[in-house]
Amino acid sequence: MKFLEKILHKNESKFEKGGKLEKFYPLYETLATFAFTPKLVTTKGSHIRDAVDLKRTMMTVILAMVPCLLFGIYNTGHWAEVAETGNRALDYWSNCGPKFLTGLTVVLPIIVVSYGVGLAVEFIFAMKNNHGLHEGFLVSGMLIPLIMPADVPLWMVGVATAFAVLIGKEIFGGTGMNVVNIALTARAFLFFAYPTSMSGDKVWLSGNEVDGVSGATALGDLASFMSDKPVFESLAAYNSEYSFCESFFGMIPGSIGETSTLACLIGALILILTGVASLRIIATFFAGGFVMGYLLNLMGGNPYLDLPACYHLVIGGFAFGAVFMATDPVTASQTATGKLIYGFFGGVVAILIRVLNPAYPEGVMLAILFMNVMAPIIDHYVVQANINRRLKRLKTT
Repeated sequence: MKFLEKILHKNESKFEKGGKLEKFYPLYETLATFAFTPKLVTTKGSHIRDAVDLKRTMMTVILAMVPCLLFGIYNTGHWAEVAETGNRALDYWSNCGPKFLTGLTVVLPIIVVSYGVGLAVEFIFAMKNNHGLHEGFLVSGMLIPLIMPADVPLWMVGVATAFAVLIGKEIFGGTGMNVVNIALTARAFLFFAYPTSMSGDKVWLSGNEVDGVSGATALGDLASFMSDKPVFESLAAYNSEYSFCESFFGMIPGSIGETSTLACLIGALILILTGVASLRIIATFFAGGFVMGYLLNLMGGNPYLDLPACYHLVIGGFAFGAVFMATDPVTASQTATGKLIYGFFGGVVAILIRVLNPAYPEGVMLAILFMNVMAPIIDHYVVQANINRRLKRLKTT
């Protein structure tokens, strides 16, 4: 590694102002600081010194997503085999190696397209504005594939990624200036532009060509309770197909990286222990979802409303959204009290949309995007309340 570092520093003059490769300095700076510690470091003065920079923080988030990625690859391979054989009762843990390889052939191209298109757009803007590539897309480039269905066309992934980077981030000034979460912006773009490719009863099973094999997610089947012809006759029949245990471990159809609540919680533990994510937001997001689910249970009236509140926390993208989306430090609330409000109402709105709007059974995306927009307002009123409280204290002294 020292050998490579010497080569980089030896050729640095070629990329600096006046050098032959001056236009490519953003690419050089990005590769050099990504692989090695920047040579410009704090040596004196009253500064906080920390070995972790923004790139290392982003890599910590990616590391936390690895359990979701690995399980998502295997889960994709399993449901691809179900689609091929037409046997939905296929043993989940049989034929593990081939299933993982099958899933890898489906997931890897989506990841490559996401990073390729996103970094290409970032590089164009870096060249135009003469700055290094922004580190934020290291995380967004992985989040986008994990929230996609397995059968999403690659060109859609490319278009959505370009849209999210351009419209969701660069026009606001780049990393740290975006108003809403970049990955959810890509997902929202595809959902509203190409709804039939993002939801339905077949998009979740890669290569589904067998008649009678439904690829609907647990939420899709759950929403059918609100229609004239529900898939399941009763809540008990639904629970036999999607048990709490299977839903918690993720052995159900769904977006590539969202099905396993256990994998999401492992990622949450990594993020919390390293101080990257806010425990306040994660905990209150789950609490808000549970409270809203419980209140809907009290209303009752149909199997959809009667679904136990704890089930809502382990199906769909609820856990993934709570851990990796709602905790985005750029778009989430910044104040301590604001984080509690932001997380709680994020969970409440997610379940509210999910249950009361059967046309869109997954409410997490819209809930987090809505709370992203509300976060500055929440922080404003929290800060203003603190100011008013201190002014009152000042008047009484």
